Amino acid sequence: MNPVRVGVIGIGNMGWHHARVLSLLRDAELVGVADPDEARGRLAVEQFDCRWFPAYEELLGEVEAVCIAVPTLLHHRVGMACLQAGVHVLIEKPIAATQEEAADLIGAAEAAGRLLQVGHIERFNPAFRELLRVVANEEVVVLEARRHSPNADRANDVSVVLDLMIHDIDLVLELAASPVVRLAAAGGRSSDGPIDYVNATLGFANGVVASLTASKMAHRKIRSLSAHCRSSLMETDFLNRNLRIHRRSHESVSADHGELLYRNDGFIEEVSTTSIEPLYAELEHFLQCVRGRETPAVDGLQASRALQLADLIEQCVEQPNLCMALEAPI
Repeated sequence: MNPVRVGVIGIGNMGWHHARVLSLLRDAELVGVADPDEARGRLAVEQFDCRWFPAYEELLGEVEAVCIAVPTLLHHRVGMACLQAGVHVLIEKPIAATQEEAADLIGAAEAAGRLLQVGHIERFNPAFRELLRVVANEEVVVLEARRHSPNADRANDVSVVLDLMIHDIDLVLELAASPVVRLAAAGGRSSDGPIDYVNATLGFANGVVASLTASKMAHRKIRSLSAHCRSSLMETDFLNRNLRIHRRSHESVSADHGELLYRNDGFIEEVSTTSIEPLYAELEHFLQCVRGRETPAVDGLQASRALQLADLIEQCVEQPNLCMALEAPI
């Protein structure tokens, strides 16, 4: 079977990585990249042996599918143009800047009969995949996510909720597997720009509670998620792609005269994970979805749910005394 003809729209940091990985995948033919930056475009031509299109509209007639990695505020305009041109779309998270824009994209994909997949890349992190598998046999009580960045200049067109926290909103929705019925949040900003530090709490209908923290004011990069279960504590480190399971054990050994020689309060299991790059796995999955062999891990409706919660979290931050019991569970 011929490889899928793919293009990348927007070759900033994330788009560049999309182009890099697509140029390596056997099931993809990287036709070209679209970006108004000529120097960046010509460098991509040299690096990836593809074409450069100054305007993304010129690319659409040459491809079957695109990866959209433009700023969030452009997602709606670019995504609508691609779907209306009959092109399958993988769009970076968040799906759009507003619920209305997300609904437009979902409707356009349905009308065109084309794929709309949203790039919540942590779904493809080997540590999360193992966590999801192991948690299936546990009773989750509390989920705790931390996502800190020392890079205050990244994605300054949106708040830290849409830039960073939305990853973990998506992950806890998948892990809790239940509607959100209440939420609260606090945070603020270090300057006149968007919100750049937030702590949020989500309460689920099944009793699970999730605590999420995101910050662009950190001095160390952190990407972690813990699942506190009835019989264990599971800790994931997304940066190092590992998973540890802690379990209680009250084993002790004493000498004949009663002196405590040895005490074990627990043990730790190191879960093996694969070394595959999450973006590589995500793009392979996207190509399989284009071929009709798989269904998107995160489709437009799932991504819209995460966006809706992100919007409510921002509202709570802007109105400090607001704590929401949701009239309609999300």
